[in-house]
Amino acid sequence: MRENNKMKTPVLIVGAGPIGLALAGDLGFRGMECTLLERTDGVVQQPRMDMVGVRTMEFCRRWGIVPWVESAGYNRDYPQDCAWVTTLNGHEFGREVFASPREEKYPPQSPQKRERCPQNFFDPVLRRFASQYPSVTLAYNTELVSFVEHAEGVTATVRDVISGETREIEAQFLVGTDGGASAVRQGLGIQMAGEPTLTYTTNVVFRTDNLEALHNKPKAYRYIFIGPEGTWATLVAINGRDQWRFSLVGDDNKATHDEAHMRAAIQRAVGREFDFEILSMLPWIRRQLVADTYGTERVFLAGDAAHLTSPTGGFGMNTGIQDAVNLSWKLAGYLQGWGGRTLLDSYEIEMRPVALRNVAEATGNLKRMLSPRVSSPSPAVFEDGPGSDEARKAFGDAYTEQMKREWFSIGIHLGYVFEGSPIIVPDGTPRPEDSVSTYVQTARPGSRAPHVWLKPGESTLDLFGREFVLLRFAGGETSAFEAAASERKLPFKVVDIDNQEAAQVYERRFVLVRPDGQVAWRGDELPADPLAVIDTVRGA
Repeated sequence: MRENNKMKTPVLIVGAGPIGLALAGDLGFRGMECTLLERTDGVVQQPRMDMVGVRTMEFCRRWGIVPWVESAGYNRDYPQDCAWVTTLNGHEFGREVFASPREEKYPPQSPQKRERCPQNFFDPVLRRFASQYPSVTLAYNTELVSFVEHAEGVTATVRDVISGETREIEAQFLVGTDGGASAVRQGLGIQMAGEPTLTYTTNVVFRTDNLEALHNKPKAYRYIFIGPEGTWATLVAINGRDQWRFSLVGDDNKATHDEAHMRAAIQRAVGREFDFEILSMLPWIRRQLVADTYGTERVFLAGDAAHLTSPTGGFGMNTGIQDAVNLSWKLAGYLQGWGGRTLLDSYEIEMRPVALRNVAEATGNLKRMLSPRVSSPSPAVFEDGPGSDEARKAFGDAYTEQMKREWFSIGIHLGYVFEGSPIIVPDGTPRPEDSVSTYVQTARPGSRAPHVWLKPGESTLDLFGREFVLLRFAGGETSAFEAAASERKLPFKVVDIDNQEAAQVYERRFVLVRPDGQVAWRGDELPADPLAVIDTVRGA
């Protein structure tokens, strides 16, 4: 919208990676206007993520774009094994076997499963998702120059990077989803705490036809290379066909490598000379950092702008998508008039602890992956002498066992809890154990509302997304609750559930679920003061 030759938008988002696109799309899904700026043309040369986690896929289900993700371009018939080797033509120490994305089983706790969809495929899916809403404006080749926060909102100066033309945008809220070097975060002067340098790593995306014919190992999505110096590189199937991402994993000493060095490293990893085309090279720093705060009254941070993590485990982008969905409905509620300021304040209170948890877990995964550098394997594992097979098996079995924590992490993706949130009404039950590799569903307030199949193809999760939903398991009069929601203009509906399994999992006769799918309140009796509950969950 233009007024006095100045563009106006309720929400201005800076950075059209997966987090910015998801935020814009979810705001559009809620009927909200927003503008998304991206200083590039949006084409991804170096995909920084490749795993769409189970919770993110649940959001994709809500948005109706699961088929788009599945058909985005990754070869869904390619095995997803993870193997640790000397070289592809050398010895294999061990392997975790995983089915292809098409054949992988759904976990019992979700109507979805994780999906392999690297960023060069996933970003276009999210761009298509956001673009379908007329209320969403996408402005590529447009960069943020500066911004000034004031009582009513934010005035941003932006520049068309092609024409050089600058203009101003007035927004009620600004969200920085502009990555680890976030100009928004720097503009606010917000610091990050943690480990600024875990490793200096160089990625190469290369193309070669039928790499599998050049070695004798079974297919795998990911290979980890271990030499006498310890873990030194990884290789990932970036499309399950002819493109691979090779990562030369350094240490905390700064190093830059030219193409010749990287070519030699790739040939060392494969164990032979072969022809391949380098598509892109990217030196980068692996970090463990979380912003000291997630914003101000009118400006928020999300995704890598708020937290930087090692990719070991695939938590970075997926944590950022949780940021986007958490913030989206709160911005919508505030702008639509039914949400109070505490609704916005709860964003950091809820999501920053999740980032601290996930970033720490990713660093633990990195240390486990790199552990052969600390406790070097016996030289015998690289040889063919007497006892070498036994030494390789012992080393491989131990390494395989410690790596399981990274491969099996459903608790990280689904088990986060918004403990102590000011918009959650606790019920006095103890917080569940925070487990990594297992996840027991619970409808305890602050937790993700559990999945149960109500009928073929219909999950309880399909009930949530646009409004607050009061699940009613054994009948009962809810008119006072409905009247309180109506008085505060809270989007609200009551859904009767006649399903014994769901009743057992949800444990209470009444369960109130927020628009993001988290439980806000539950009880066997309706609250004596329903207006007080409504005011709490809307952040009044």
